[in-house]
Amino acid sequence: MTAEPMVPVPYRVAGRVVETADSVTVRLEPVGEPVPEARLGQFMMLYAPGVGEVAISVSGPGPTHTIRAVGAVSRALHDLTPGRVVGVRGPYGTSWDVEDAAGHDVVIVAGGAGLCPLRPVLTAVLDDRARYRRLVVVAGARTPAEFLFPHELAAWARRHDVEVLRTVDRPAEGWTGPVGFVTEPLSSLDLDPGQTRAFLCGPEPMMRACAEILLAKQVPAAAIRVSLERAMKCGIGLCGHCQLGPLLVCRDGPVVDYTVAGPLLAVKEL
Repeated sequence: MTAEPMVPVPYRVAGRVVETADSVTVRLEPVGEPVPEARLGQFMMLYAPGVGEVAISVSGPGPTHTIRAVGAVSRALHDLTPGRVVGVRGPYGTSWDVEDAAGHDVVIVAGGAGLCPLRPVLTAVLDDRARYRRLVVVAGARTPAEFLFPHELAAWARRHDVEVLRTVDRPAEGWTGPVGFVTEPLSSLDLDPGQTRAFLCGPEPMMRACAEILLAKQVPAAAIRVSLERAMKCGIGLCGHCQLGPLLVCRDGPVVDYTVAGPLLAVKEL
């Protein structure tokens, strides 16, 4: 990685896949010396030349990032075509620590874009499937058309060793699956609490509600991991924009277990 942590390293867009009406997945390749490989759950700071920089989770190797156009910087990154160059800093933050889940049941709960940082967790478990017990994926989206990685979701659902439960807030013509929040299929799961490791990512109210369901099923708070989101500007714990109580999310997160996250997410508007 560059000796100066605030100087982006040039990467070229090597591939671009449209996921939904406002989201794309881009695969990057280094122009010169690459940054270190990210651990599962870490993020990069991506710089759109002339526009700005934003924190984006890693959704696959390469690195690969799935970007939703929600502001000026993410729109500029979303619109980049193969061959264009972006700046990359990182990787930053904590990881999901998937190794700790070996020998346990794995429950992955994703709301909307929360599937992006959880996709590498699922891929890692599937790549070494014999080391893990039961694997459950609960994925939610506002509408059927807004599911990210739809072809992969379908492929995972066809496997005999994965339970994929999808639900939508608003159904569309042809949708025959459940309608409702991810909390509903999660509530119906019969879990082995002492042998469960849970990975949650999505809007904070969703993660809080899902964690409460898991706690009620006697899954320990230390076995529930969530990925937090705040306005990360520097990525290295200097600017303080991402402060959440005693945490700097870019440095102490984004992934923390629920013994840490629970008390903080319980504070309204923190």
